[in-house]
Amino acid sequence: MRRGPRRLIRATALTLALALTTTGCAAAQAGIPEPVEPTRLVGAPVALDAREVYLDQRIAAMSIEQKVAALIMVHVPGTDPGRIRALVDAHGFAGVIVMGDNVGGPAATVSALTRALSSEPGLPVLTAIDQEGGDVRRLREDDAASARTLRGAPPAAAEQAFRERSALVAEAGVLINFGIVADVTPDRSSFIRSRTLGETPAAAAERVAAAVRGEAGNALSTLKHFPGHGASPDDSHVSIPQSSISIDEWRSTHAVPFRAGIEAGAPLVMMGHLEFSQISDLPASLSPVWIDLLRDELGFDGVIVTDDMLMLQRSRVADYADPVQNAVRALAAGNDLLLYVLPGDPGTVGIDPGGLVAELAAAVADGRLDEAALDDSLHRVLGLRRDASGESGPFIDCGAKCWGESPRAIDRVPEGDDESVAG
Repeated sequence: MRRGPRRLIRATALTLALALTTTGCAAAQAGIPEPVEPTRLVGAPVALDAREVYLDQRIAAMSIEQKVAALIMVHVPGTDPGRIRALVDAHGFAGVIVMGDNVGGPAATVSALTRALSSEPGLPVLTAIDQEGGDVRRLREDDAASARTLRGAPPAAAEQAFRERSALVAEAGVLINFGIVADVTPDRSSFIRSRTLGETPAAAAERVAAAVRGEAGNALSTLKHFPGHGASPDDSHVSIPQSSISIDEWRSTHAVPFRAGIEAGAPLVMMGHLEFSQISDLPASLSPVWIDLLRDELGFDGVIVTDDMLMLQRSRVADYADPVQNAVRALAAGNDLLLYVLPGDPGTVGIDPGGLVAELAAAVADGRLDEAALDDSLHRVLGLRRDASGESGPFIDCGAKCWGESPRAIDRVPEGDDESVAG
């Protein structure tokens, strides 16, 4: 069962409380003086977490249409920020992926574009880019070592390369790098082979974790393509790559680099359009089985983003020809963010942005999508956006109770001394 972030926070708080209780008892038995309890104002409520207040208030104020739109990231071709922002603002989309056709020059030029995309400073648009280095790079001045070199170099080289790479991403004003390939394969003919960071699961894991550490502080790292593109030699841009490996084989091979990247602190994981027939009969991007494994077995509690949803249609598999059905399935499976690399005219690939939002809202209304689950996804996605703003405070002024203050407060007493608090 998937657990939302707030349930995880509550569970962590309970564990911490129990641990502190046990520690206090042991200290008393050993004759160690107990620490002085913090004080609070008489009659004052406990101060609330400003970030959580903002997110809860924001989500509560959103319509169903606004909620589903805020779980979509799009690409709009060209270097005109006004055109890109117009589409984002018209529908309230979560973010924009910067592709090659958006890059009109060096990183500083791209920064002028990305800075112009957000209409609300307190909740900026998420910007992302595919900046792996080597063959896959949108910012052409990226000359840091790529996977071809890093596979044979110590993990420290991967950390340094991704530190340099993510600094360039940050200079371009981009928040997220879809840049860390956590796939691994022994097959030299595999489509993904040239982009992998290690020859073996253990070697890849070391370099993936190092890459995450290198990007920290500059860009939000993304691990791709879960559950492991290296399990099949095929290209997911034009097909649904197939694998018949067992769950135990997956755990001992393809899962290893992803686990390492998650433990290193990667805040995003990208789901691949990959079908492992012995584990799920759906592509991982549409499979609740794979989302559950990622959440519960690998312990990932960050944002799950799909690979480009249009790739499902390009596979020419009849079951994935309907873009609306694909979107409903992807959200129902537990993805937090749907990625659409749209052409100049979305209609040429069967996408009407406004119509897609309306259809997803209808899926909530008729029960195909669970609103509470969408709220958990919104909490994660809006959390990234709020953190990027650098701002704090509630969405709606909720008065003294947000800050643990009260007009009834008349004195200061030790925390927990309830006998002196007026009823």
